[in-house]
Amino acid sequence: MASEHSLDISAKIDLQAFKDAIAQSEKEVIGRYDFKGVAYEINYREKEKQLVLVASSDNKLDALKDIVIGKLIKRGLSSKALEELKTEDASGGSRKATYKIVDTIESKEAKKIIAEIKALKTKASAIIEGEYIRVKSKQIDELQKIMAHIKAMEWEAPVVFENFR
Repeated sequence: MASEHSLDISAKIDLQAFKDAIAQSEKEVIGRYDFKGVAYEINYREKEKQLVLVASSDNKLDALKDIVIGKLIKRGLSSKALEELKTEDASGGSRKATYKIVDTIESKEAKKIIAEIKALKTKASAIIEGEYIRVKSKQIDELQKIMAHIKAMEWEAPVVFENFR
């Protein structure tokens, strides 16, 4: 039996599941009646960690976003993985929305998560290690209590629990 248990809290997303969700979104849009003859674009820029949606109107843009978020949720990804950067006019009278893909917890939010863990008054310790928060405890029950508490709260980044041992 391990003398000390640990878990990592991060915002890392499964990139393959994300790409699959985007591909499924494109397939669904092709088959939808309300998009017949409508110019649209779903463009995932992997290097810039951005998703660009282009549609003929704000309504179509909202529908595209709903489709993408629905596919992300079906693949077990959080809708918080997309953060809207800007919505602007594009060429040809269409609208363009740019989203940043959130896959890290900002240091400010990481400090809030650590403060929440300390507020539980358990014997667990939490430290920031690069892009994740490492939580250690001698009792596995404390880690499960911390996971339940953090999951129940509202965070800006999609919180993911990994390496639970």
